[in-house]
Amino acid sequence: MAKMGTRRKSRELVLQMLFQADMGKQTPELVRKTFWAERTNVEDEVRGFADDLFRVASDRLLEIDGLIGKHTQHWRMDRMATVDRNVLRGAVAEFLGYPATPHAVVINEALEIARKFSTPESVQFINGVLDSVGKDVGP
Repeated sequence: MAKMGTRRKSRELVLQMLFQADMGKQTPELVRKTFWAERTNVEDEVRGFADDLFRVASDRLLEIDGLIGKHTQHWRMDRMATVDRNVLRGAVAEFLGYPATPHAVVINEALEIARKFSTPESVQFINGVLDSVGKDVGP
C-alpha cells in the first residue's frame, strides 16, 4: 500500500511540473531547478520517480502529444484544459517509459489525480482518451 502512495505522490508532482512547464513556457531544466528548490522535504523515492517520469514526458513530448491528438479527434491540445492536457501527458509518458506498469493502473491513477485537480467531466474525457491511447501503444 505504501508503494502506491509513493507513486501517486510522484504522479501528482509530475502533473505540477508539466503544468509549470506548459503554463510558464519553461524548459524542463528550469522547471526542475525551481520546482525542487521549493520542495526540499520530498522523499528520495518520490522525487526519483517524479523526476524520471517528468524526463520521459519532456523528452518525448512531441510523440506524446501526437498520440493524445490522434485519440481526441475533436479536441486540439491547446483547447484542452491545462490540467487535463498534463494529466494525459503524464499518463502517456508512463505508458511509454514504464511499459511493465499495467495500463489499468496508470489509467486509474490518472483518473484519481483528475478527480482531485479537475472536473467530473474531465475524468470521463481522460478515461476515454487513455483507454484508446493505451490500446494503441500496446500492453
